[in-house]
This record gives sequence, C-alpha cells and structure tokens, in this order.
Amino acid sequence: MCGKISIIGAAGRVGSNAAYALQLGGVGDEIVLLDVAADAARGEALDLAHGRAAAGGPRFIAGGYQQVTGSDVVIVTAGLRRRPEESRLQLLERNATLFGAIVQSLQAVALAPDTILLVVTNPVDVLTYLAATELGWPAAKAIGLGTVLDSLRFRSLLADELGVDPTCLQGMIVGEHGDSMVPIVSQLRWSGKPISQLPSYSEEAVSRAVEATRTAGAECIRLKGGAGYSVGLAVSEVVAAVLGDTGAVLPVSTLQESGELWGTALSRPTRVGRSGRQGYEELVMSEDEHRALLASAEVLRQTIALLRAGRMAV
Repeated sequence: MCGKISIIGAAGRVGSNAAYALQLGGVGDEIVLLDVAADAARGEALDLAHGRAAAGGPRFIAGGYQQVTGSDVVIVTAGLRRRPEESRLQLLERNATLFGAIVQSLQAVALAPDTILLVVTNPVDVLTYLAATELGWPAAKAIGLGTVLDSLRFRSLLADELGVDPTCLQGMIVGEHGDSMVPIVSQLRWSGKPISQLPSYSEEAVSRAVEATRTAGAECIRLKGGAGYSVGLAVSEVVAAVLGDTGAVLPVSTLQESGELWGTALSRPTRVGRSGRQGYEELVMSEDEHRALLASAEVLRQTIALLRAGRMAV
C-alpha cells in the first residue's frame, strides 16, 4: 500500500505504537518519525528498521519538518500532559497552542497536493475543529481519530462479555471521543444479524461493555500511563483506508458543516478515502441515541466556546 506517512510525536507511546502497527499492516512505503526528542525518534526508526526483514513494510527515517515534504498522510500524536492542579481547560489551551504551532510548521513545507491530516492528539474533536476552521487545513482533509478507538474497544469488550469473536461483531460509537460518547446499541450486529439472537446476549452484558468502554482510557492511564497498542491499530485502520482509497465507513471525527450537528467536529459514520472525508453514511439510531448525539455535539460546542473565550482573554 504505497504512500508517504509522517508521524509528529513519534517518540511517544501513541506515535511509536502507530508506527509499529503501520509496519505490521504493511501500510505505506515510507514513514517519517519526528519528535522534539530527536534522539528518541532516531532510536525508534532504528528499532523499527531492524524488524523489516521479518515484517517487511515501510522504510523508516527520522528527521525534522524538512523530511515531511511530500507526505500523503501526516499523523499528529504530539501532546502535553496535564500538570498537577491544572484544569482540563488549561490543558486544552496549551495543547491547542502546541497543535497550532505544529500545523503552521507543516504548512511551511511542501506537502503532497492532497495531504490528509490525521489528528490523534486529545481533545481530538476540538483540535480537528480548529484545524478545519482556524488553522487553514481543508475541512475534508482534516480527520480526527475520533471514536474509531472507542468502537474497537466496545466491540472487543462486548465480545468478551458474550464469549464471541470480536471481529464478527458490528457496532459503532459516535459523537465525542470522551465522556459524552454515544454507543449505537440499537444497531449492534453479529455476523450481520441482530445481536439479540445470540444465546449469550443480555442487556446487562451490553451495559457492562458500554461502561467499561467509557472508562477504558482512564483505566489504561491508571495502570500503565496510557493506551498505545489499540490506538496504533486504530490509526493504522484509518491510514489504510486513506492510502488504499477504500471508502471504508469509519467513525472518524470531521467538521460538521450543516444540519443538527453543525458548529463542531465529532464522529459519525464517514466514508474515508484518498480525498479524506468522502461523505457520510446514514446513521440509523433510536430516539434516545439521537438525543444523546445532539447532547454530545452541544458538549463539544461549549468546550470550543470556552477555549475561544480563554484564548481571547490572553
């Protein structure tokens, strides 16, 4: 699967795991690793290169923004950690500032004509919105990882509850990548059939999987400092859809430019290909799920408003 990929923040847990997942998936033919910790990025490139005889896949190089030139996909994983006593909004303001500087640096180099920006840094929906509205990135080509990871977690956790193969479960989480995420339980399928037909099915099992999904990120942080492997696999799934121009329907986060969800960026079933966001698929859901999605959009609108107010006050 041909294409040049650059990872900004490649020496961190998420960036390095994304690089490894892309290698194992054979996604791309060249991957640039960039990080403020330049030696660590070089070490990651060296380590990954040593495995090419077993895994094949892309060539790895480490460098600065000059090496990003010609990239088909740029993945931003760089982010700041929360300081003691720091509010969530203060962290958001710092990450927005860092993210803005990264995007400006990218715009100063010669990228491919249709470069896709894949935002992984949190809060992913807000940063995706900023990229598409304030930072000059074309809206269709600014994609956030969104709830792709949450959906993978949900299917995996639910499969454990039901004792089935997670790759045969079809289900999706939409809305915010955060507390207001919306599991579309009404459309859960097992090999294309309603999940309620499974002998092991119960509403309690689904509820347990939903709750475990909501707290999964915090639990990974508590136990080992943060998620990495599953995020890398989610990133690889999105990049494969872009470079392969597959039109795969994924719950990525994109700018919502019309309709009830207007004025934010959030996840909904989106066709993803070489041009980025290629369109949306109809989201069939219950009335309760619809109300929850509208509430999730409002949460994000309020966060964006707070961020803007804070930045104007500086």
